[in-house]
Amino acid sequence: MPPKRTQSKRKAESDSEVEEAPKRQKKQADVVGDNGQPTNKVLPVNIEFSPKAEGTTRISAWNVCGLAASQKKGFKYYVEAEDPDVLVLSETKVNNEPVDPALSSRFPHRYWSISSTKTYAGTAILSKQEPLSVDKTLPGHPDPAYVKGRIITLEFPTCYLIATYVPNAGEKLKNMESKKTWNTHFEKYIRDLDKKKPVIWTGDLNVAPGEKDLAKPKPNWNKTPGYTEAETSSFASILNPGEEHKEHQFVDVWRQRNPDDKKYTYWSYRFNCRLKYIGWRLDMFVLSQRIVEKAKMCEMRDEIYGASDHCPIVMEIEGSL
Repeated sequence: MPPKRTQSKRKAESDSEVEEAPKRQKKQADVVGDNGQPTNKVLPVNIEFSPKAEGTTRISAWNVCGLAASQKKGFKYYVEAEDPDVLVLSETKVNNEPVDPALSSRFPHRYWSISSTKTYAGTAILSKQEPLSVDKTLPGHPDPAYVKGRIITLEFPTCYLIATYVPNAGEKLKNMESKKTWNTHFEKYIRDLDKKKPVIWTGDLNVAPGEKDLAKPKPNWNKTPGYTEAETSSFASILNPGEEHKEHQFVDVWRQRNPDDKKYTYWSYRFNCRLKYIGWRLDMFVLSQRIVEKAKMCEMRDEIYGASDHCPIVMEIEGSL
């Protein structure tokens, strides 16, 4: 069952918020569908999560489906409640680095990869810990403009953190060849990084790895972007590369710990898919196998709704990055 929403004691940050909050809450009466999913379409003001485990780094990743739109629907209430050490955003759709005092005061180190196409794609990593280096390229990819807005890699003392908004194969799989090119170069890239330091890969990976990762696998197989032989086999190759790269395997953390569960991170805005819980698991944490045991918690925040067609995911990993 999806986790139940709880009420927090978050204090209003201004007098205007005190005045506005009751009106907002009145519109957000706790109406819940038969499957436990809220029918509301705006993020609640009051959100509460368990405190971060001592001695861990909390990383949150969220496809916000347009940062500006998400901010109007309560984006900041999630960030305040989660209070991650690192916040990974995908599909930001920003044209310039945002000026947001709430984000800059919380995250002193902010890195934005902005697409060459206006209001399209976009990734960001906002961090409380300063990285050693920053890279926004995908080495070897023949079209740097295609890569812009889709990847950021931060190097930290103990690991690499890769944030991606992986390309979509497109309607009727029209962009499949472009995605195959991305997948080929990305697999080599993540493997090469892993030879230097362990890797944490997160964001919107735009693939449902198996039939438990979407509500309706049979009618979508090899017809719908994200669930085709080409895409699932490419992802499987990263996790289990065979003898040649057996020392550099990766683990889909949530699936490893929940082998039989069907939970999702994305629901189409069409046909009331969220209310019906007809979704896809497209957002993940993938870790180098040798550091998987350091992951102390990995969850989907599927009680967070309204500000995007995706929900956030969160992981706590032992120590600093």
